[in-house]
Amino acid sequence: MKKKILVLGGAHIDRRGRISGETAPGASNPGTWFEEPGGGGFNAARNLARLGFQVTMISPRGGDPMGETVGEAADFAGIDDRPFVFLDRKTPSYTAIIEKDGNLVIALADMDLYRFFVPRRLSIRWVREAFAAHDFILFDANMPEETVAAIVAKARSLGKPVAAIAISPAKVVRLKPCIGDIDYLFLNEAEAAALAGERPEDAAGWPPLLNEIGIRNAVVTRGRRELVALCDGRAVTLQPPIADTVADVTGAGDSLAAGTLAALISGLPLEEAVRHGTAAAILTVQSRHAVNENLTPDLLNEALALVPKVRILH
Repeated sequence: MKKKILVLGGAHIDRRGRISGETAPGASNPGTWFEEPGGGGFNAARNLARLGFQVTMISPRGGDPMGETVGEAADFAGIDDRPFVFLDRKTPSYTAIIEKDGNLVIALADMDLYRFFVPRRLSIRWVREAFAAHDFILFDANMPEETVAAIVAKARSLGKPVAAIAISPAKVVRLKPCIGDIDYLFLNEAEAAALAGERPEDAAGWPPLLNEIGIRNAVVTRGRRELVALCDGRAVTLQPPIADTVADVTGAGDSLAAGTLAALISGLPLEEAVRHGTAAAILTVQSRHAVNENLTPDLLNEALALVPKVRILH
């Protein structure tokens, strides 16, 4: 039987402008414009659905054509889409400018609608039933701090494992009050620094720093440098292989979270699961989409051959 995963968080529109030549700050840059559904939670949900899990998505959405586009993408991915629709408001959006090499220059997040996802919405009957019916809870930090805390508390009360995606340095601090009750946390180095208050130069500096603030199990990505994974007092690093082509880095962290969780839910230890997550991220950056639409378990296993073994720190 397929494992059931409930995802709560961002599902909105991603707009990305790609600069064609060398970036010229403060000037008009020739390039191309691309728009598609995105959001940390939604990207992870679509990856998980493509990897064979039964996924339900709960997120706020506006009563506009953008909201309909997000809903169509959820249906296409095979997700059970359960939005809170605010007919008089617009669907959130994320607008990014990407350099020729696929790296981010700057982004603007218009996410005001997410503040209406308040804790009392978790007490709605069908939401309570969704929590009870799923095996695993995943959320992102797009929602208000009090809602994040309520999601974690509800998951813990039901004995459900819960994971979180940090989203950004500004939003990850919303996780602080409940950080010790999150089973798995996925974040990049800038987000980890926002939580910890400092940034070690070496990968080995992260485990004690994160353990000190109550983080038990986590994956910290560090761009092209070694990522760090913590699990039950153990710590490992993994050097991400360089992809042959980098079409767009958007969604790489979300796919890493999804690939890692898929392996964890299937019974693999974190040090092996993070290799699966890295393989999913490789496939994502090779696609111009935030989610590689060709992703399958077989394709992920092929990409796994490119991922080295982890290095044990302690």
